Amino acid sequence: MKKILLTGTLLAAFYGNSFAQTLFTFGDTPVSSEEFLRVYRKNNAAKADYSETALREYIDLYSLFRMKVKEAELQNLDTSLSVSSEITNYRKQLARNYLTDEVMVNRLIQEAYDRTKEEVHVAHILFVTSPGTDTTVIRKRMDSVYTAISTGKATFADVAKSMSDDRGSKANGGDIGFFTGLQTVYPFENVAYSTPVGKVSAPFRTPFGYHILKVIDRRPARGQAKIAQILIATPKSAGEAGEATAKLKADTIVRELKKGVPFEQLVQKYSDDKFSKDKNGELPLYGAGNSIASMDEAIAALKKPGDFTQPLKTEYGYHIIKLIERYPVRPFDSVRKELKSKVENDGRAQQARDQYFVKVRESNGFKANNAALESMMAQLNSIADTGKDAGKFSGANFPTGGNNTLFTLAGKNYTQNDFITYAVGVTRGHITAGDQKQGVFRELYGMYENQVVTDFQEHKLVESNPEFKSLMQEYRDGIMLFELMDRNVWGKAAKDSTGLKTFYETQKDKYKWQPGFKGTVYTFKDEAALKEGQKLLQKKDITNEELSKTLNTANQHDAVAIQTGHFEFAKYSDVPQSKITAGKLSEPVKKGDAYIVVKADEVFTQPSDKSFTEAKGYVISAYQDKLEKDWNALLRSKYPVKINEPELKKISK
Repeated sequence: MKKILLTGTLLAAFYGNSFAQTLFTFGDTPVSSEEFLRVYRKNNAAKADYSETALREYIDLYSLFRMKVKEAELQNLDTSLSVSSEITNYRKQLARNYLTDEVMVNRLIQEAYDRTKEEVHVAHILFVTSPGTDTTVIRKRMDSVYTAISTGKATFADVAKSMSDDRGSKANGGDIGFFTGLQTVYPFENVAYSTPVGKVSAPFRTPFGYHILKVIDRRPARGQAKIAQILIATPKSAGEAGEATAKLKADTIVRELKKGVPFEQLVQKYSDDKFSKDKNGELPLYGAGNSIASMDEAIAALKKPGDFTQPLKTEYGYHIIKLIERYPVRPFDSVRKELKSKVENDGRAQQARDQYFVKVRESNGFKANNAALESMMAQLNSIADTGKDAGKFSGANFPTGGNNTLFTLAGKNYTQNDFITYAVGVTRGHITAGDQKQGVFRELYGMYENQVVTDFQEHKLVESNPEFKSLMQEYRDGIMLFELMDRNVWGKAAKDSTGLKTFYETQKDKYKWQPGFKGTVYTFKDEAALKEGQKLLQKKDITNEELSKTLNTANQHDAVAIQTGHFEFAKYSDVPQSKITAGKLSEPVKKGDAYIVVKADEVFTQPSDKSFTEAKGYVISAYQDKLEKDWNALLRSKYPVKINEPELKKISK
């Protein structure tokens, strides 16, 4: 989105009640005290000055803002493609925060918190689905696996080891350990928390594919622990002898700890964990979701900070763990805001939105015509399954009843043709051919229906929600004002080459180079680079490009940095003015490890004129200021401001 630049941050404009007392008018447009004070408070929240002088100054600013908005409206800027597109995108983004059922959100927040108080130990079997995969075949395969496990013809662990697509857990019979609320996708979490211990769930789908899961155990949440470790690695190449040596070393470390040797000291002396060694062995927070089953109980048994375990064996080696601190599950009130944010950005949020749109449909007389949809489904056979036109479709594939109503919302009918136009736009006129056409087409219809209801409610929010209305008004005004400023000031100044040059000629004396030099500044990395560079610069015909290529090699790419231009002595002090002479190399000046040499082509002891090209950036800025001042004066002349003096005295303090 375009960055909105507005003098005085006047985007808080809320148009006031026409019955409120008028504070001032610009042209024939009244502005109420209520509106003005609302804006004034918002933009002066830190310390609002209600003196008559301060309020008059702000009336001057705010009235100018309103004049510019009025001009933008008169030019219908909100209907231009760029502005209307910006407004639409913002409306959709903003509306997401409003198109949700608050009762459902609160229920989901509470559910999420309740689940964080319990940890579930789960194993699962996953069959991955990917774009283009025939999900019907995968689902049938998962159903057959579920039947085999349910009837005792196969064990869950054996099937997981032989068939699961989850490489991280299949070797363990699908065991993924303990997790708690908000640590996995919502559909998976839901099934895990609703399946009894020892039972296997029915097949279900998540964004990753089809799963069945088995709940192995449940326990009250243990929270998280800050821990540190000493790891004695046991690489497979070391064999049994290496493992025995590692165990002896681990036992020795425990004895030293018991004698009082600091844990941190032994980390530095013994630990093979290069990732935690520089942090005194400290690891990321340990708890459900990232725990290791073989270490779980030993770590849970550590009661107070400083306690440490006996050596714990894993596939990586022997670990000695020290407890630094424990973090139990926090009270609900202290985490509610954090949970709300997570819920609103989690799969749960869709449930709240779905519930909200159920209410929108009910309250706006939504009525579906299923027969009209089914008649379209019956015509899908006209879409080719093979050949160059496989999957291609258009309105021609649905020749009968294109104007039949698919559904009605708020008294407006949405037809089969409306849906086809949408479907062709979304799919570019191509859907999956074959047996999946029916499913894809129904998904497209669902998307279309949701889009219509969403658009309807987004627009209705402007009428029903004052906060949403004011935010949209602010953004609309800001975008239009940006466009208007670009046309009248910023873009105009940059594009008006004739006006710029004329303006430059009238202001020429303002654009001066102060005493300085034109030439090149060489910064050599070290003394060796300096000496080689000085030798090369003695060659009169060597170019800067040749010098750079010679010194800056693949092995040393920063031997020299070269800067060419016009330098002013007031702004350049690395080499003293007294050492710079036209046509000569200056003596080197050391700066840190580097050496700086100046080669001046010309030296200026008096100010000199900047050419139009050299001054162009400054000229454009000054020209923009002039255009804006002229435009502001024109607007104030067109829309004279008249203040209601008694009302101003009434609101001033």
